[in-house]
Amino acid sequence: MSARRLPPLTALRAFEAAARHLSFKHAANELSLTPTAISHQVRQLEEHLGVRLFERGARRVDLTPSGQELFTALRIGFDAMARAVDAVRPGTQPRAMVLSTTMAFASRWLLQRLARFAQAHPDIALHLHTSDEPVDLHAGAAQLAIRYGPASYPGLNCEPLLPSRFAPVSAPALGVNNLEDLRRVPLIGFEWFRRDADTPDWPLWFERAGCAPLPRQLQFSDEVHAIQAAVAGQGVALVNLALVADELQSGMLCQPFGLELAGHGFHVAWPKAHDADAGIAAVRAWLREEANPLSSQATR
Repeated sequence: MSARRLPPLTALRAFEAAARHLSFKHAANELSLTPTAISHQVRQLEEHLGVRLFERGARRVDLTPSGQELFTALRIGFDAMARAVDAVRPGTQPRAMVLSTTMAFASRWLLQRLARFAQAHPDIALHLHTSDEPVDLHAGAAQLAIRYGPASYPGLNCEPLLPSRFAPVSAPALGVNNLEDLRRVPLIGFEWFRRDADTPDWPLWFERAGCAPLPRQLQFSDEVHAIQAAVAGQGVALVNLALVADELQSGMLCQPFGLELAGHGFHVAWPKAHDADAGIAAVRAWLREEANPLSSQATR
């Protein structure tokens, strides 16, 4: 076999931690380094690859499309390495469980909360499986899943986690305040994995707003990139408000229009045959707590 052409592992670890936390400071704490060292490692990796991996702001960093692609692959690889190392260690190990979800939900909601799960449940090693294609829970590839959809899955129990409301959002600096302003800024869209008559996209939004639709100038393959483009001030994106709650609260994004479209909710699903599984019950209870704003604020 030919040798693998990989950048230094230390740089990959620094990037993966920074991408997971969206923070050089938090990555430094995790790896027992300084934020300057993390930044240096990431810069070296960007120079090695010849691409920018982060958009660096005054108070936070966001992944570029190239950074998101690399992060997804590294997260899967490091999780697999961690499971392999755990499997060969002697002694009692935490129970490994796999939670499957979409790439958008993982990166925009779940990843920043996983550290709290590890603190609350040291007896469970929770690993993420991210894919927009639903995983077969009956086959054992994952023990439970967070799915966006109508909450009807054969052989699975299902409980609601988060409702979904879709609305246009933009960076405040764009100065979008009324429908006429939409004519002077790009509209950002993304590809839906599955569509139906009520898919909350721009044509439906304009229809409900009672005006003629405008063409989309920016189209992305997934919602994560659409959100990142909106944060960067590239236009107005119609996205799930649950996935931009932090940006709306901090003022990085604003919601200039009151009209919202209802979408399918996010649900937790698990096999009916494993309804009595204590580990699955623990993950479900933690997810419910995190999804409850009052509960999650009390734990921070």
